[in-house]
Amino acid sequence: MRRLCDDRIWLTFAPVANQSGQYLKVSLEDINWLSLVFMVVAIPLSFGTTWMLDTLGLRITLILGSWLNMLGALLRFLGTLPPARFKLEFPAVMLGQTLGALAQPLIIFTPTKLAALWFPDSQRATANMIASMSNPLGILLANIVSPVIAETSAQIPKLLLAYAVPACITCLLATLGIRSGKPPTPPSAGAETSGSEPFIQGLKLLLKNKPYLILLLCFGSGIAVFTCFSTLLDQILCLKGYSNDFAGLCGALFIVFGIVGAGAVGVYVDKTKKFTEVTKIGLSLSTLSCIAFSVVSLMPHQKVAVAAVCSLFGFFGFSIYPVAMELSVESSYPVGEATSAGLIFVSGQVQSVVYIVLLQTLTKPITESPLSTCGDAVLSWKVPMMVMAGLSSVFTCCFLVFFQTRYRRLEAEEQAAYGTRENNDTTTSYQIVEN
Repeated sequence: MRRLCDDRIWLTFAPVANQSGQYLKVSLEDINWLSLVFMVVAIPLSFGTTWMLDTLGLRITLILGSWLNMLGALLRFLGTLPPARFKLEFPAVMLGQTLGALAQPLIIFTPTKLAALWFPDSQRATANMIASMSNPLGILLANIVSPVIAETSAQIPKLLLAYAVPACITCLLATLGIRSGKPPTPPSAGAETSGSEPFIQGLKLLLKNKPYLILLLCFGSGIAVFTCFSTLLDQILCLKGYSNDFAGLCGALFIVFGIVGAGAVGVYVDKTKKFTEVTKIGLSLSTLSCIAFSVVSLMPHQKVAVAAVCSLFGFFGFSIYPVAMELSVESSYPVGEATSAGLIFVSGQVQSVVYIVLLQTLTKPITESPLSTCGDAVLSWKVPMMVMAGLSSVFTCCFLVFFQTRYRRLEAEEQAAYGTRENNDTTTSYQIVEN
């Protein structure tokens, strides 16, 4: 629930970009920065967050993140009330977004750590999937709630209040309800040695790990493409006459099918341990969906095609996120889970900032667009969409060709289990001889 609230705050304004710009009296580029600030802030903060998770544990990290998230949500709402109205509203909203951005790394790194500490190897991928899917669920709610509540610019304060209330409830539940960061008995050998490598030493090991670096770069690009899609969807579709409600529906389909795909893939990977194969197939199919979206999004009167492509994009893309996070741990063990998975997230955030700024730069103003529902700012997204599809294709091909790895954590757990069996057999034999 905590992560769900954070992602709703992240994308509060993206589905209603035009209304938000009108109310806050800023440009669409400024509205996009309300989402981009999450990526900019997360990049330097992520290193401290990985250290916190691997050193201080889950409980302290989660509670701190909940408080930052609540304060950010409240500040956004209060900044739109008199006397801040017309003077400090955008700075106040941006500051609230920044506090929410500070909270994001404190929670978004936790699924892999949670799965490693609390679940055996036969359940880790599924546990990671369930925890990770709170992220797209938050995006889903933002795509549904924002257009429904903020039909006009005057309803933006009401929208911010609707997001502040759950953040306060979540903070209360986290503060009072989280009693321990790990179970009294480790569920696996990997859980016993979780975070065994010191943080700096872990970073050095990761920088020497070729498979991990390939995953870092290529899957980070995939995260960036999905971030661009979530942030810019409304602005892309409005040019061809698609409404905010339809853009919200496409975002919802993107998430719903992603959750369905993640559920199926998580169970499959837990049974087969085919992390690499599933990631490669999912990344390839999501890239094909990205290419299809870059084409159909530029066509008017194609609601069925646009909705179908968004559904496939989510189904193939979101389904591999928790698997790739588990793969990052498998390829880098014994480095701490928060460190290995966290750097993947950092890579995604860095590339997200670059991609969004690049795509915005490549847009061109259009003087006449009779179908447009974009308001005053009418921009052509043809070139940016082709560039996004091209980047996705390049990094996917690199991953398919160059990525190969051992499953180091599974190997270590098998060796530990084998050693335990040997010791038990030796003890039993000794007792028989004694008798």
